[in-house]
Amino acid sequence: MILEKIIKPNDIHNIPLADFGLLAEEIREFLIQAVSRTGGHLASNLGVVELTLALHNVLDFPEDKLIWDVGHQAYTHKILTGRKDEFENLRQEGGLSGFPKRCESDCDAFDAGHSSNSISAGLGYARARDILGQKHHVVSVIGDGALTGGMAYEALNNAAELKTNFIIIINDNNMSISRNVGGMSTYLSALRTAEAYTGMKLGVTKTLKKVPKIGTAMVDTMRRTKSSIKQLIIPGMLFENMGLTYLGPVDGHNMRQMMKLFNEAKRVEGPVIVHVLTKKGKGYGPASAHPDRFHGTGPFDIRTGKPLEKKVCPGYTDIFSRKLAALGEQNKKLTAITAAMPDGTGLVEFSRKFPERFFDVGIAEEHAVSFAAGLALGGLVPVVAIYSSFLQRAVDQMLHDVCMQKLHVIFAIDRAGLVGADGETHQGCFDLSYLSMMPNMTVLAPKNDRELEDMLEFAVAWNGPVAIRYPRGSAYQGLHEHRAPVEYGRSEILTTGKEIAILGVGSMIPSCEEVCRGLREDGYEPTLVNARFVKPLDVELLDQLAKDHSLFVTVEENVKSGGYGEHIAAYMEACHPEVRVLTATVWDQFVPQGKVDSLRARIGLGVEDIRRAIENSEVLKKK
Repeated sequence: MILEKIIKPNDIHNIPLADFGLLAEEIREFLIQAVSRTGGHLASNLGVVELTLALHNVLDFPEDKLIWDVGHQAYTHKILTGRKDEFENLRQEGGLSGFPKRCESDCDAFDAGHSSNSISAGLGYARARDILGQKHHVVSVIGDGALTGGMAYEALNNAAELKTNFIIIINDNNMSISRNVGGMSTYLSALRTAEAYTGMKLGVTKTLKKVPKIGTAMVDTMRRTKSSIKQLIIPGMLFENMGLTYLGPVDGHNMRQMMKLFNEAKRVEGPVIVHVLTKKGKGYGPASAHPDRFHGTGPFDIRTGKPLEKKVCPGYTDIFSRKLAALGEQNKKLTAITAAMPDGTGLVEFSRKFPERFFDVGIAEEHAVSFAAGLALGGLVPVVAIYSSFLQRAVDQMLHDVCMQKLHVIFAIDRAGLVGADGETHQGCFDLSYLSMMPNMTVLAPKNDRELEDMLEFAVAWNGPVAIRYPRGSAYQGLHEHRAPVEYGRSEILTTGKEIAILGVGSMIPSCEEVCRGLREDGYEPTLVNARFVKPLDVELLDQLAKDHSLFVTVEENVKSGGYGEHIAAYMEACHPEVRVLTATVWDQFVPQGKVDSLRARIGLGVEDIRRAIENSEVLKKK
């Protein structure tokens, strides 16, 4: 096997070009086999095998810098930099990350996980190179989906001032996670179909370069002028009008063509865009036919493409999806917004039933929130469904455009808390902190499936900003006997006891139940409270509990700073200083990849960790 010859960075330089096609096939087979066992991002990686091989052919690592946007398509890059044998532990705790990580290899130039930032990072690398008098190449790879994010245009605008080489590769597969939408998608579609122009451009360029003495100069002049042939054939010429050289489109599965174009790009004095056309999921039928399903997949049967793990009960996303569609039937003003993830956030059903009230804005979370503000001011009730870690990008818009104006915008925050295998960039452990600091914001977290439905009803009927955060995975089916109406700012007592009051937030309620069972076995009588509202605090209940409880224990999947526990502690210190508050939370750290239960135990949020901390507390020891 040719792949066996790739042991360390730059070993690809020893592989004859004639063998690159076979190497691409071997890598695809390796990826399919590996991801079928561990799960991971498959379709995006299958689509960039040839692109990555071509880049590694013309670059030297780690001297040259390659920055991947999002980073979930960097598996081939990891293989070519000597990490093939680590794929058996891909996305497992302590194993190979599914994203570029500088701690893994000097060949990973930038820790990735979120979208639309690779051009900014690459431009920073290029400026640093020039200031330090270095000569290496800097390449940023960005997908056409990521170009729907405004940050990419801020970087392109800034890059136009650069006078030295900086290569930006657009990996154009007509997809983000779902199919792309919007003006940039339409623009790139026009470029994709401009084969007549591409062929003519190459022919004219070759002919002119043959003219003695003046040929090369004429070609350079044509590239710089806005009245070039390109301007006549492709309307707009967005990139070149911004001051960026544009090369392409080129077939992203033709390695020789890409290598030729990449080498030409290396000679450009200034920022240059190379437009590469790839097919997501290439080489594996099920992934090619259903790239969205194989964007991020669990272990699957290679023959059929079907997942090995069958869903036992509906997830919170499923509950949200069904309930929102039902509410859409009742309320004709209800609208839904997604940032390029209708399937992941559960909005597909709503989009099918009410297409005129559904909006996919692309990978543009900031725009999604301000757009929702406009909808609310126009008399509609918008629901913004975004993953917790991605909503971080729109904190300013939530604060100023929604909360400051007290607008009725509902935030459905999926993947809140620990999410597992995607690691640091995807753990939703900050939302309670950044949401709670916002004046006029109401923040809720459901204990189970039915409470999520009830909270959605409450949010639609409310008149102001509301955020409901819920975790990834199966919805908790317990505690159905506790279904008191959701009243503004009121928590729910699940079990009445004395001395110890455990206040759990949303996804941690099942763990709190186990903690209580263990404490009862040890002779204690804990009270269990379902917080329901993280903001506002149920101070009436806190005052009541302070009468016969000496220890409050708050349990949440959120960082300590600014979280529910910190707010409880501040209130009790001010009003009931005799009551001790113990916070079980995510301490000041980014949580790595792994299974959720294992990660909880690792950071002190496991059932036994919480129980041990309670029983070892000074309050109980004094008893």
